[in-house]
Amino acid sequence: MLYAGYQFQDDAIAPMRRMARSLRLGGTPWGQVMTGAAAWFDASMEMLSRFELGHARPDFGIHKVRVGNRDATVTEEVAMRLPFGQLLHFRKDVDTAQPPILVVAPLSGHFATLLRGTVEVLLRDHDVYVTDWANARDVPLSEGAFGVEDYVAYLIRFLEHIGPGSNILAVCQPCVQALAAVAVMSEDGNPATPVSMTLMAGPIDVRESPTAVNDLANEKPMDWFETNVIARVPARHPGGGRLVYPGFVQLYAFMSMNMERHQDQHRRLFNHLVRGELREAQKIKDFYDEYFAVLDLPAEFYLETIERVFQKAELATGEFTYRGRKVKPAAIRRTALLTVEGGRDDICALGQTSAAHELCSSLRPHLKRHHLQANVGHYGVFNGRRWENEIYPQVRNLILAME
Repeated sequence: MLYAGYQFQDDAIAPMRRMARSLRLGGTPWGQVMTGAAAWFDASMEMLSRFELGHARPDFGIHKVRVGNRDATVTEEVAMRLPFGQLLHFRKDVDTAQPPILVVAPLSGHFATLLRGTVEVLLRDHDVYVTDWANARDVPLSEGAFGVEDYVAYLIRFLEHIGPGSNILAVCQPCVQALAAVAVMSEDGNPATPVSMTLMAGPIDVRESPTAVNDLANEKPMDWFETNVIARVPARHPGGGRLVYPGFVQLYAFMSMNMERHQDQHRRLFNHLVRGELREAQKIKDFYDEYFAVLDLPAEFYLETIERVFQKAELATGEFTYRGRKVKPAAIRRTALLTVEGGRDDICALGQTSAAHELCSSLRPHLKRHHLQANVGHYGVFNGRRWENEIYPQVRNLILAME
């Protein structure tokens, strides 16, 4: 009933949004800025028209990037298409080959475009691929289930498609799966094993400095999650009947952690619109257009993540298995490791990602690096000024060292 209730509410509100769009004044003659009651009314109608969630991936919108002393054209291509996700390739018209890197996006309620800023910066010096996860409500039941180990299998297939000499960079939640994939490939002697692995703000060992996110996952038994946050997709969608953890539930959980901030941002947006400060308003709208685009997770993936990553910390305790065999991070001997943590991260706290160094016990010291970025929260680890100017150089230098 959870998903059906959300769908009913959204359908009920849709006429209000359409009416608000039709009532907007749409500016004044000669490009003048509206003032007074007209500005207030138009801003109110725009705010009402924006009262919705999106369920399709926004465009990355990356068409050019500065490479050396010229602008290179970027073309987005699908390099491999699988039922629960595709491998995106950002092809550039450059003459010199650049190190390939697979950016592993979280499967946690938002689309891969949340890493747009990460990708834009990496494109300067690298041949970039991204895991583009599908909205589970759009995947037919006939495609079967998708769990944590399936995620690992997808990463291995993607890396094999890219080929030898690649690098991998995982952001947040999939640091566990990325480390598992590299460990399995290393133990198997897979020629496509990455030469470097960057893990950024990920829950390798959640027993270190537990956060509110970790507490939430541990204070309830598994049957509570199955009963209260898992829903069945309505029949109108391609994945009708599939059990999912809805993206709108995850969005509410994220927003509730900083509700005052989100309310303040929307007050600022309204005031910018009233005053005709369109550039400032657009920045806020762009952020929330992305933030309110939600993706449903397959129920099995979500539940396994809660149990195996957050409740049992299987990778850190040596109990994580892949296709019936123990995953051994100690099998990693040649893949250089960089871990990155944010000093003010309230989602993945200090020590949770750097725990990977102890697990990768066979790596020689010169193949291990850790970077603590002071004064950044979770999002700032992979987006924004400090990512671009202070964290990215660490990533680039590691990859260059392994060339």
